[in-house]
Amino acid sequence: MLNINKNIEGNKALYQLEGRLDTVTSPDLENALKENIESLEELVLDFANLEYISSAGLRVLLAAHKIVSKNGQMKLTNVNSTIMEIFDVTGFSDILTIE
Repeated sequence: MLNINKNIEGNKALYQLEGRLDTVTSPDLENALKENIESLEELVLDFANLEYISSAGLRVLLAAHKIVSKNGQMKLTNVNSTIMEIFDVTGFSDILTIE
């Protein structure tokens, strides 16, 4: 299960994710992002309550990063050690901005 809390102000958006970002739930995030991603200059994904991410979740992050990078930046915040390890092993820590 994945809960998505979004706060959009103009061309800036904050998405707080809670639960698991996997094969079942990644389409939920993808659909939530599609609503306004083309117009964003700043996208922040807060992972404070994200417990797990699968390759399907990584794919959504990569696609979002590619779109947002055309006009602005995407960053991830509050990434726990388990998810950070996944980013390190997959090389995503070299691609994404993680704070």
